[in-house]
Amino acid sequence: MVSKSQIKFITSLQQKKYRDKEGLFIAEGPKVISELREAGLKLNSFFSSELSEDTSNVFFSITDAELQRISGLKTANKSLAIFEIPKKSTITSEGLILALDAIRDPGNLGTIIRLCDWFGVTELICSLDTADCYNPKVIQATMGSIARVNVHYLNLAEYLFNAPVPIYGGVLNGQNVYDSKMPKKGIIVMGNEANGISEEIIEALTNKITIPQFGTEQKTESLNVATATAILLSEFRRTTEM
Repeated sequence: MVSKSQIKFITSLQQKKYRDKEGLFIAEGPKVISELREAGLKLNSFFSSELSEDTSNVFFSITDAELQRISGLKTANKSLAIFEIPKKSTITSEGLILALDAIRDPGNLGTIIRLCDWFGVTELICSLDTADCYNPKVIQATMGSIARVNVHYLNLAEYLFNAPVPIYGGVLNGQNVYDSKMPKKGIIVMGNEANGISEEIIEALTNKITIPQFGTEQKTESLNVATATAILLSEFRRTTEM
C-alpha cells in the first residue's frame, strides 16, 4: 500500500522545482522503465500493479487504484518508477549537434529526443527557456531515448557564438535543404513552435536552410517543429560530405 506521504512526494515530482530539488524524475509504463533500467539509470523506487519476482527494497506492489492516484496519465500504465537524474556531462563537439531555441511543448521535445537517438545525435543543446527534458510528458514521448541522448541547458546564444563549427538554422527563407551539402561536424538549430528562431540566435547562424513547400495550394504556414527536425536530420545524414 502506498502511504499518503509517498503519494504527495511522487505527485510533487510532476513539477520541475521538486524534480530539481530532489534530483529525481518519473517514468511510466513497462517499456520506458525497462529501457531506462537497461541503460543503467539509477532506480530510486518502482511501483507496479503486476506480479513481480523483484524482492528489492525499492519495489512496491500496489493496486491499480493506487497506481492511478500517483500516475500523471489519464489511464495508468501498470507501472511507475522514479529514477535519479543523471549527473551533467561535458558537451562533445564531435559530429552533429542539435540545438533547440525555446521549444516549449513537452511532446515536441520528447519526439525530438527520440529523433536524436534514431539519427545518432548524442548531444542536444537547449536554451534555458526550452521545456524540461525530465517533464513526465517528455519522458513518455522519448520512449526511453532520454537515456541515450545527452541534454544540456545553457545560454544558447553564447554557446553558438563561440562554436567552432558551421551552424545551420531551420528557417522559412533559406537555402533549399535538398540542394545543400552538409559537413561532418555542425550544429542544426530549430526554433520555437510559434515564432521560429529568435533574432539573437539568427545572428549566430552561418547557414540558413529551408524545407521547401511542394503543395499547390500553399496554405500551410509551417511544419511542426518535430517533423521539420526529422527531415533536416535525415538530409544531414544522407548528404554529409565524406
